[in-house]
Amino acid sequence: MNNPDIFFNNLPLFIPLIILELILDIVALVHIFKHQKYRFGNRILWIVLVLLFQPIGAVVYLLVGRENE
Repeated sequence: MNNPDIFFNNLPLFIPLIILELILDIVALVHIFKHQKYRFGNRILWIVLVLLFQPIGAVVYLLVGRENE
C-alpha cells in the first residue's frame, strides 16, 4: 500500500478537514484585507504567513495578530 492509496481510502475523513482549513484561511484573509491595524507586523507579513503556513498561520493571526476592536 503506497501513499496515494492511503489518501484516497481515507478521503471522507480528509474532505471536512480541508474544508475547515479553507474556511479558516478565508476568514483570516478577509479580516486582514478589511482592517488596517494589526497588533504585530503588517498586512504583507500576515498574508504571507496565512498562505504559506496553513492552517497554523491563520490560527496565529486570529489569536495574536489582529487588533482588538
